[in-house]
Amino acid sequence: MTAWSHPVPRYSLVLAGLCRFRVEEVMRDVPFPVARVSQLDYRHEGGEGVSVEAQPLADEYRASALELVDLLNLEPSSHTKLKRLLSSLPDHTLPDTLTSVLRTSFTEQLSVLTAVDLPLRYQAAQPLLNRQIAALKLMKQGPREDKSNDGGSPRQHRRGRVLQIELPRGRRGGREGEEEEEEDEMKELQKRIEKAKLPEHALKAALKELKRLKSLPVQFPEHSVARNYLETLLDLPWSSSTTDTLDLQAARLTLEADHYGLQPVKKRVLEYLAVCQLTQGLKGPILCLVGAPGVGKTSIGRSVAKTLCRKFHRISLGGVCDQSDIRGHRRTYIGSLPGRIMAGLRTVGVRNPVFLLDEVDKLTRGGVHGDPAAALLEVLDPEQNSSFVDHYVGLPFDLSKILFIATANSVATIPAALLDRMEVLEVQGYTSEEKVEIAVRHLLPKQLKQHGLTPDQLTIPPSTLATIANNYTREAGVRGLERNIGAICRSVAVKVAENRGESGKTTPTVVTETMLGDILGPQKFEHEVSERLTRPGVAVGLAWTGMGGEILFIEASRMPGSGELTLTGQLGDVMKESAQIAFNWLRSNASRYGVQCDVPKETDLHIHFPAGAIGKDGPSAGVAIAVALVSLYSRRCVRSDTAMTGEITLRGLVLPVGGIKEKLLAAQRAGIRHVVLPKRNEKDLVELPVNVKVILCCAPLAIMLQKLHHSSILLLQNQLEVSLVSTVEEALTKTFDGGLAPISKL
Repeated sequence: MTAWSHPVPRYSLVLAGLCRFRVEEVMRDVPFPVARVSQLDYRHEGGEGVSVEAQPLADEYRASALELVDLLNLEPSSHTKLKRLLSSLPDHTLPDTLTSVLRTSFTEQLSVLTAVDLPLRYQAAQPLLNRQIAALKLMKQGPREDKSNDGGSPRQHRRGRVLQIELPRGRRGGREGEEEEEEDEMKELQKRIEKAKLPEHALKAALKELKRLKSLPVQFPEHSVARNYLETLLDLPWSSSTTDTLDLQAARLTLEADHYGLQPVKKRVLEYLAVCQLTQGLKGPILCLVGAPGVGKTSIGRSVAKTLCRKFHRISLGGVCDQSDIRGHRRTYIGSLPGRIMAGLRTVGVRNPVFLLDEVDKLTRGGVHGDPAAALLEVLDPEQNSSFVDHYVGLPFDLSKILFIATANSVATIPAALLDRMEVLEVQGYTSEEKVEIAVRHLLPKQLKQHGLTPDQLTIPPSTLATIANNYTREAGVRGLERNIGAICRSVAVKVAENRGESGKTTPTVVTETMLGDILGPQKFEHEVSERLTRPGVAVGLAWTGMGGEILFIEASRMPGSGELTLTGQLGDVMKESAQIAFNWLRSNASRYGVQCDVPKETDLHIHFPAGAIGKDGPSAGVAIAVALVSLYSRRCVRSDTAMTGEITLRGLVLPVGGIKEKLLAAQRAGIRHVVLPKRNEKDLVELPVNVKVILCCAPLAIMLQKLHHSSILLLQNQLEVSLVSTVEEALTKTFDGGLAPISKL
């Protein structure tokens, strides 16, 4: 017995059979079996002779065993050792030992084991040994000594391994069924090759691999490797494809039914269909849908596949760190597999599916396993992917018929070369009105079905849905809204089940706003902007992240100290520089506003960005920081309904920033009525959703853009007042009640 303690405790027990016995009675089973047995024979340690009747049988069997060793074509040293071992075995143990290593069936081995009488044992073992000898002789003389391309001759494969001797067909005793089954499988593979309509290069490779597969024994590891590779070749859709549905009207209706809003994405899909209809062929574009989580990027891919009547396959790329996941593993490695692209084609069974590359911005770049983002370059390049070569398949495959759709939360982490190969479509967040409409059309029916309820049993009015969207979730997408609707459905399902058990009747439930506290708990979000802006030194900025737009508070305070400027809130280098620029601008222009902001040695200035556990960076907080500092030193509070964004310079200019749509939606969700934006971001207002209207109060002119369709602006309750500014001075006139202008202009 051998014991190991690492990595886990385990034991190895080697037993040697000494005699045959019969179980007469089982005494007990726990904790281990104990039985009364009777001995049937005994294996003598010495070289005691056998009976006169068994001696000729023993001599014949030993001679046959030595002949078998000669036929194995072993190395001289191994040949000598094996013959010496067989010659040293006693006559009464030789058939047991040799039968245990020959390739025989269980039934045949059992017949030798149950033969207690030694002559009967030799008579049962001799035919098995003769069959092995005949098989080796036929293998030497027959035509099966041709060498395969990769593995040498079958005889060389079997040399020195008694257990792996391949018997001729029709002479395997109990293995005839296995042989017939293997032949049937080879015939089936041959038929599949003929019906697969493979291109010439793939057909040549498949026939070559089939020939090699036939020459390999089933017991060899190379057999399963070759078979898996051949089945992979045959499963790939070399010529199979689906017919696209190019009915623009039907496609428009399908997209409108599946999604509310998202007009730019729908427009791009219809453009693709129109071009396909006119040209009868177009290389699939690579669309990249960029937006916050929960806005419907993945479901858009499913709708596109449904519109085109194509098959859909999703490939999750989040956290992928090995380029072999894209290109596949080379066949020289144990357990090699094709890459995710070829595996997806094998799954869908057609060469023109819709592939969704989900979370392409979360690929792990670099490392010892290569860069998967770099491996995607060939896959997504329409000029190169017509002859993509997977490392496992090793043959060119045309990927140009695939419609690739990628999704990402932000383009900032996508490599430039990869981003250049994709057409970026921004999927913006939803307004409160859009969320309510999506909940009524899609989310509520879906949750009712999942929880076994009907519309007659549960009703959630739009006003209640709006309260959930505004006070229980604050997100760009609708996942949180769906989770809260699911919680309401579960609560009502309990009441429905209890009422059925008691009276058999179901009472309709209408969820009102007052009931939300009992079901969902207290409100998780409140409009706290007005409360937090009740003292000088506080301003509200607007931020843009991969999760959508957010409001950002900036707090400034001064206190006795040693003249230090402290910045807290887990800030990046760019934001720290923005704070320094804002403070230096104020120091150089302080006299114009009648404030004293020189920092003496005994006074410290502290600028803090709340939510310190969240990292923050970027230049767009410059205006908000400058306004907070002016508020601190002028001892005047910023307007309680105002938020701002924009990068500033030392000369006081306000530069444009990104994410305007998301920032305005975040301001609307937070209850803000007035937003200060850079003048050069005016063009971004045109791209706002139709139901997000803004009133432009541009200093020094007050205008309303006709192209933004403001005829219905006064009818909207959630309208935003937007001021476009070019300098920090203009921003100050819009962020304080009554304005804050330079002294010369007062």
